[in-house]
Amino acid sequence: MKLVIVRHGESAYNELNLFSGWEDISLTAKGIQEAKEAGKQLAQQKMIFDYAFTSVLKRSIRSLNYILEEMDQEWVPVHKTWRLNERSYGALQRLNKAETAKEQGEERVSRWRKSYDALPPLLDPSDPRHPSHDRRYQSMDQRILPAGESLKTTLDRVLPCWTDEIAPRLLAGNNVLLVSHRNTLRALVKYLENISDDDIVNVDVPTGIPVIYHFDSQLSIVSKKELGTAKKGGKSLSQ
Repeated sequence: MKLVIVRHGESAYNELNLFSGWEDISLTAKGIQEAKEAGKQLAQQKMIFDYAFTSVLKRSIRSLNYILEEMDQEWVPVHKTWRLNERSYGALQRLNKAETAKEQGEERVSRWRKSYDALPPLLDPSDPRHPSHDRRYQSMDQRILPAGESLKTTLDRVLPCWTDEIAPRLLAGNNVLLVSHRNTLRALVKYLENISDDDIVNVDVPTGIPVIYHFDSQLSIVSKKELGTAKKGGKSLSQ
């Protein structure tokens, strides 16, 4: 069985160098092309999917749609879940990364962005950026909505989706496509590859790069293949 993970294509906030988090941002024209190229690469690999997962944020949803369209597999069942949303950057959301680094200090902002357990400044519940004000989360237990997350708490949020939804489908022999976000995927990769808390700092997930994991019957990784990193010129997951 195979799991393919893809980070969504470039978003408007990526282009503007802003913290996105749970902000619902559209793809840029470049991001659309990245998603389409990911679909073409997977089609060339003759990948056949039985099920797909994505977040409830449109940059991820639309990337998944473009990928499946390029593969002529738009009929594949899709499960959308908040558990696959990007890491919440709390009060940093909508702020410029470079300007925030100047104001708060490069070291502090780098820790917020890359380390495993550092929390960003949290959102006040009254802040309109807080997810409790978003209709898509109104039916949820408001106590579990994040005001800001570290990579560690992001993994805590993602793991139930892996354990209850994704892993059982893989164990049933299904091939699964997962289109999500940078830190959501970093957290999952840390878990799957047993990467240390210190080493995860050096792991990145470029936009639009499919990564194919082949598992055995115990969900141990047999092989891992990244597509298109040389052409894109981006960092691989192992860098």
